[in-house]
Amino acid sequence: MHTLGEFLIASQQKHPASTGEFSKVIHALRLAAKVVSHKVNKAGLIDIIGANGVTNAQGESQQKLDVYAHETFIGSLTNRKIVCGIASEEADDFIEVHNSTENPESKYIVLIDPLDGSSNIDVNVSLGTIFSIYKRISPSTGPVTQEDFLQKGTEQVAAGYILYGTSTLFVYTTGNGVNGFTLNPAIGTFYLSHPDITLPPKGHIYSINEANFATFPESIKDFLKNRKAEDQKYTTRYIGSMVSDIHRNMLKGGLYLYPPNQKSPQGKLRLLYECNPIAFIVEQAEGEAISMDQRIMEIDPITLHQRVPFFCGNKEMVATLKSYL
Repeated sequence: MHTLGEFLIASQQKHPASTGEFSKVIHALRLAAKVVSHKVNKAGLIDIIGANGVTNAQGESQQKLDVYAHETFIGSLTNRKIVCGIASEEADDFIEVHNSTENPESKYIVLIDPLDGSSNIDVNVSLGTIFSIYKRISPSTGPVTQEDFLQKGTEQVAAGYILYGTSTLFVYTTGNGVNGFTLNPAIGTFYLSHPDITLPPKGHIYSINEANFATFPESIKDFLKNRKAEDQKYTTRYIGSMVSDIHRNMLKGGLYLYPPNQKSPQGKLRLLYECNPIAFIVEQAEGEAISMDQRIMEIDPITLHQRVPFFCGNKEMVATLKSYL
C-alpha cells in the first residue's frame, strides 16, 4: 500500500521538469493535518472546545479550534518558505510570505479553510480542512497581489480536503483523478486507502439544511417537494460539516445543496475557500458543481471572502436540479 510520500514521488517522476516545490507544499499541509488531527482527538481532555470571544473576517464567532487550526496551517506553510502567499477564511486579508535566499521565487499560493464545521466539535461530529493551490500570476520579482488570489477555479493546480472523523483522511486532486489517504496514527503515516475516487453514476441522497426551506427560491422549493414525492426514492442526509457531507456523497452518491436564503441572500459558502476546491474535486470524481446559473469554477472572483450559492454531486442529479433552476 502506497504512502502519501511515495505517491507524491511517483507522481513527480512522471514530470521530469518538476522541481519538487509542489510536493513540499503537500508535505507541509500533511504535517499540519496530523497536528490538527491530534488536537481534535484530544477535545474534551484539553481546553480547545468553545468560542474564544473573537469574530472572524465574516463576523462569525471563532472557535478556539478555528484559531489553532489557522495558526497551525499558516505556520507549517510559512516556516518552510515554500509558498509566496496564503489566504485563510479566518484572516481579513491575504498573507504575504517572504521567501528565503535558498528559495527566492516560490510560485505557489494556497487558499484554505482551516477548520470547517468547528461549531460541531463539542458534540463529536466530524470536522474538515479544505485547501486550494494556484500558481501566482504576478511577477515573481515583486510581492504577491490580491489578483493572485482572485483567480477562477479553473486555474487551480490542486485542491483537497482533510476529514477528521473516525479516521483522518487526506483527499486531493491535481487534475488527474482523486485519491484518498488514511492516517495511521500509531506511526503518523498516510496510506493510500481510496484510490481513484469516483462518484457512483446514480445517487439517492440529497444534503441540505431544510430549516431554511421557507426562504429558499421557488425553484429549490419545487425541486425538494418533488424529491419527497412517493415515487421518488430519495433520502435526506445532512451533517452540517461540509467536508463530511461532501465526502459521504462522493462515496455513496448524492447531491449537496446550499442555495440562497433570507439570511444569506448571496449564499453562505465562500467561493475561494470552499466552493472552488470542492468543485475541482467533485468534477475530477466525475461529478458536477454549479451555482444558480453557471459552473462554479468559471465564476470570476471579486473579493477574497465572496459567497455564492453552491450545488454539487452526481451529474444525473445535478442535471435534474438544473431543470428546475
